[in-house]
Amino acid sequence: MAILIKNASQPPTPEDGVRVLVEHKPPSGCPPEALALHASFAALAPSDELRRWFEERPLQWLLFRRHYLSELNEEPALQAFAQLHAIADSEATLTLLTLDDEPERSHGAILRDLLQGERKPPTNSGAARTASRGRSRARRRP
Repeated sequence: MAILIKNASQPPTPEDGVRVLVEHKPPSGCPPEALALHASFAALAPSDELRRWFEERPLQWLLFRRHYLSELNEEPALQAFAQLHAIADSEATLTLLTLDDEPERSHGAILRDLLQGERKPPTNSGAARTASRGRSRARRRP
């Protein structure tokens, strides 16, 4: 399965396959039929508070990722992600549409990684630190 990420204001192309909006609302001034959407999942968009925080701190990608993953662990995002996963499993190509100017540094990229089974903790997360401490302790033991 191929998963693409595009800005929602870009016109649809045949390579897009199934197009899914993962935002609270479509881009302003763009009629929904122009987006050629298969589905829309507002519950998968980051909270307005988190989005504003990240816009002010664009270098804090890993921290944004951690907070966004926390938001995905709450209802109704869990249910929406399960539906998105079912769509991804049934289609050859899925295009996630966001409102971000840099789709590869957006929640769309995080969703793509999750759908492709590449969910890894951020490198500075507690889980990663704990795992690395366990390995170093194991090496020190006689």
